[in-house]
Amino acid sequence: MPIRPQPIAVPATPPQNDTYSQAVRLGDVVYLSGQLGARPDGTMPEAFRDQVKQALDNVATVLKAAGSSLELVAKVNIYVTDFSRLREMNEVYRDYFPHRPAKTTVEIVRLDKGAMIEVEVVAAAG
Repeated sequence: MPIRPQPIAVPATPPQNDTYSQAVRLGDVVYLSGQLGARPDGTMPEAFRDQVKQALDNVATVLKAAGSSLELVAKVNIYVTDFSRLREMNEVYRDYFPHRPAKTTVEIVRLDKGAMIEVEVVAAAG
């Protein structure tokens, strides 16, 4: 029998629309959809650093619900609206990923809800 994707929904994270899952577990791999720096109530911190921290906290929450953790992350994709803030982002990022997973950071024009950062990851299941 083929392995089937198992959608993961996490009520403790900011609201989403019904076109995607917050994460999908496929066998021993967890794929997370992009997480904005929005708080669980849907509000967005004003400061960039606070959005980075909240986005990474959201990633950790979804990973836990999917049976994984930050320590098992192998790949990180980050989208920012201002690449000149890369150093500031990395100062926060370093505390979450001391094991240095593979990472791509891309500047884009705009993110949903006026966010300044979005983070998606691929991780091993625990």
